[in-house]
Amino acid sequence: MNLPNKLTLMRILLVPVVVLIMLCIDPKFCVINQASGLALRDVLAFVVFAIASITDMLDGMIARKYNLITSFGKFADPIADKMLVNTLLILLAVSGQANVIAVLLMVWRDLIVDGLRMTASNKGKVVSAGFYGKLKTVLQMIAIVFVLLRNWPFAALGLPVDQILLWAACACSLFSGYIYFMQLKNYVLESM
Repeated sequence: MNLPNKLTLMRILLVPVVVLIMLCIDPKFCVINQASGLALRDVLAFVVFAIASITDMLDGMIARKYNLITSFGKFADPIADKMLVNTLLILLAVSGQANVIAVLLMVWRDLIVDGLRMTASNKGKVVSAGFYGKLKTVLQMIAIVFVLLRNWPFAALGLPVDQILLWAACACSLFSGYIYFMQLKNYVLESM
């Protein structure tokens, strides 16, 4: 197994770690910043998320630079990304830190796009992530960082940057989903 694939597997294995942190550590335990409510749980989840996000960046860079792209990597990398991002979005919605509607829209978009891609793939059409799909992932990751850190340092200023970023990620997610649908609708609707 090459290094990029090991990094992808590491990212998958970090997902249950962040779940345990979010579900097993009381959010009121060891509050670091009283104004925002930032606590040890949030910081630990952020650290694990940051490590996982860095592996996402590194595995792609290494795979492309050293021509280590494999079928396993093509399969597992997007799954690892969605497991990490969607799990955290759901946990943040459950804890009341992220808007449930925004999270549902992003998760539903991912399910629909995956279905479109699988249907197109069965008919010989392979669709890689486009610019807006990649932008969606970056915005989601940045939004998750700010939501995890309880909008630090903007909470002190009363600016809801975390929620603005979350809704920007949601809008980009829906727009990229629309683009995928327009590209692939013929493969899905041909037998209607």
